Amino acid sequence: MSMPDVSSLSLTSKPSSEHHDDEYANLASILDRYKEKIAAFPKEKGWMGLDLYMYQGFWYSSGDIFSIETTLAVQETFQVHSTDIYLATQPKSGTTWLKALAFAIVNRKRYKKSTLSTHPLRSANPHKCVPFLETDIAKKTPTYLPENQPRLFGTHMPYIALPQSIHDSGCRIVYMCRNPKDVLVSLFHFGKKLSDRLRTEMSMDEMLEVYTKGLTPYGPYWDHVKEYYKASTEDPTRVLFLTYEDMKKDTANKLKQLAEFLGYPFTEEEEANGAVEEIVRLCSFETLKEVNQHGNFREGVPNNTFFREGKVGGWNNELTKEMSQIMDDITTEKFQGFDISI
Repeated sequence: MSMPDVSSLSLTSKPSSEHHDDEYANLASILDRYKEKIAAFPKEKGWMGLDLYMYQGFWYSSGDIFSIETTLAVQETFQVHSTDIYLATQPKSGTTWLKALAFAIVNRKRYKKSTLSTHPLRSANPHKCVPFLETDIAKKTPTYLPENQPRLFGTHMPYIALPQSIHDSGCRIVYMCRNPKDVLVSLFHFGKKLSDRLRTEMSMDEMLEVYTKGLTPYGPYWDHVKEYYKASTEDPTRVLFLTYEDMKKDTANKLKQLAEFLGYPFTEEEEANGAVEEIVRLCSFETLKEVNQHGNFREGVPNNTFFREGKVGGWNNELTKEMSQIMDDITTEKFQGFDISI
């Protein structure tokens, strides 16, 4: 299997001046292409005071990489390969960790002779190793060369929003969800780090209000989770449903489950030689946080914004009992009839 050099994988690090200009020109073209179309979509003020647009039952921001415009562009122009692997999440649901784990699994033979210090994940943000569909659609040239198989992509897009070609191809999709209370708190702090002239900083009470209404990018959270869960029950060979909490609780065994699903199972010899534990250490929160102290994912989005605590249950220190109860009540109602345990 041949994989592209990680240095060319995405917009994580600032590209050369020429490519930077081309990519922003491509994004500007995408934004302009769908300007009239989205003007007819329902619009509400939501997370960080942003205008959000309703499309296919979900809310999207506008005017950026992660937006309604890039979602429409992906739907209309993205070309799927049957060997592709898609890693889907709601924002702040363990996306960075899932990307690191999948990249390490799929590429472990390629980097078998590498020391931990020379592995790409020891020098690059996982978002650089595994690009987003939403960022890749705006690139001047595709991330992967035709011979690079499998292609690994991340996305925050709801299941219904994925291009029909992905649904028809039979390619593998991994979905990871996280306790909505931890997602809410993580998104709150992420927004504080990004507040600028385009965004308005929110209080936790305001954050709770917009979150429970689903007025966050790619929200509502509950509908996003349920769509992928349904898909995983209908075809578990194609869609794997994971939870952040289970991954944290039993990382080694869940890693083996993930590897099996992706088609890269660990051999008995690999397990005996500690290959599973090596990937667990390589992709640990502590290791990834250390690597990503500097540099930017995109302009205005430092790498370190993706690494705050990485804990389960951190919401206990942030939400009042009343806030927690509101979230619990909504989750119970929304997940009624679904065997989703977080």
